[in-house]
Amino acid sequence: MWCWRIPPFGGKERKEVQQNFPIKTGETAFLFLQHFIRMLKAGGRAGVVIKNTFLSNTDNASVSLRKLLLEDCNLHTVLDLPGGTFQGAGVKTVVLFFDKGAPTRKVWYYQLNPGRNMGKTNPLNDNDLAEFVALQKTKADSQQSWTVDVSGIDTRTYDLSVKNPNSGDEKVLRSPEEILDEIAALDAESAEVLVAIRGLL
Repeated sequence: MWCWRIPPFGGKERKEVQQNFPIKTGETAFLFLQHFIRMLKAGGRAGVVIKNTFLSNTDNASVSLRKLLLEDCNLHTVLDLPGGTFQGAGVKTVVLFFDKGAPTRKVWYYQLNPGRNMGKTNPLNDNDLAEFVALQKTKADSQQSWTVDVSGIDTRTYDLSVKNPNSGDEKVLRSPEEILDEIAALDAESAEVLVAIRGLL
């Protein structure tokens, strides 16, 4: 069985509706995702478009739903789409491809970059997806794709954020000590300037 869905974004459901789901949340997209997982038979496959913040949100429902997805399904592919792919969504989206019946071992990510702004007059086309389709068959690594082993994912958060290790544009973060040293140096400089100004008054 194959299931392809785009759940509604930004909607909220009443408490009575939430009672029908094991993971309680008012977010309609999260309820739909639970519904898709539940309706799939073992071996069933799904592709679900969802806002990309789902991959990293820290609220209880998001964390629990990611845990459910990884434990009850094989989330084999995450397609990261550029902003503007879906008109009216108002948010960046990803497509989650998963099979039900076996836990996730590895997740293959592909970061789609068509090299242009997406929109109503410039929609996504087959050519934009050609490389994704070709690489997805073997889950090959490239500048736009990489694989994450689920054994390395933090089980407190189940964070599945899209972080392309091949992009080459990651900033090197300074250590807290370096930042504090710079603040202390700037404070000392400011104090000297203030002393000089007071001497002029």
